[in-house]
Amino acid sequence: MTTDLRALSVFIAVAEARSFRAAADRLGVTRSAVSQAVGGMEAGLGVALFNRTTRSVGLTEAGLQLYQATAPAMSDIVAALQTTADRMERPRGLLRLAVSSIAEEFLTGPLLAGFLAAFPEIRLDVSVTDAEYDIVAEGFDAGVRLGEVIEQDMVAVPVSADQRQLAVCAPAYLERAAAPLHPRDLVHHRCIGWRPAPGVAPYRWEFAEDGWEFDVAVQPEVTTNDMALMIRLARGGAGITFGMEESFRPWLERGELVPLLEAYSPRFPGFYLYFSSRRLLPPKLRALVDFIRKRHAPQG
Repeated sequence: MTTDLRALSVFIAVAEARSFRAAADRLGVTRSAVSQAVGGMEAGLGVALFNRTTRSVGLTEAGLQLYQATAPAMSDIVAALQTTADRMERPRGLLRLAVSSIAEEFLTGPLLAGFLAAFPEIRLDVSVTDAEYDIVAEGFDAGVRLGEVIEQDMVAVPVSADQRQLAVCAPAYLERAAAPLHPRDLVHHRCIGWRPAPGVAPYRWEFAEDGWEFDVAVQPEVTTNDMALMIRLARGGAGITFGMEESFRPWLERGELVPLLEAYSPRFPGFYLYFSSRRLLPPKLRALVDFIRKRHAPQG
């Protein structure tokens, strides 16, 4: 039994349109050609694929099973053919990214500015968010998040070095309170915490000791979803705050903030650009992936 891809595409079009006429219009062929293609498949398979009446067309049980098994594969084939054609095109169009608000190195500007300069026909739409998006379902081409929270069925490309989280405060705060010697001491300090949204419990501060990871539920004097406000309050001496070292780096280097409990703050895998492993890359996304890989390639 032989069924070519053209006949299979006709079957899928009828299954989705629930109409031979609508499928013919979608494919740009005659209704007779659609009927012949479906009839040929049914004859070859020895089973009816559709229940037909004068008013409606519906899948039989066998037809539904065939559709569920072949439609995703056909979609991948069409995408593969399109991608093959796209390889001859220049990278262009709108590239939609969902980026974690704490991906400092990615968001500071030079990387994206350099990318746009290299590919002037690409436009970027960047949503800075800490929501746990399904990037495929939400229509994003890719996202940027910490590697440890990216689903295993995604392709991930590093966009930063290893990271660590730090507790920090201003020198002025330490003039009024002794520095904590262990993370458990934080419950006795004024703290500035982060929460993702109203009504959600503040983020628990994470540490490690002798290979054992643990967290501390501090009782923040101030809780916010804005890292910039957390930093301003900490610089003003309002208390201890906690976040990614990269977020604090400019003020750490100037001495406006000082690190605390560094012995309990190990490094971990950093930020990654990630995208669906089932999606063949369009030229605009391939351009970004190649640009990032070249930028982060070892220098020698």
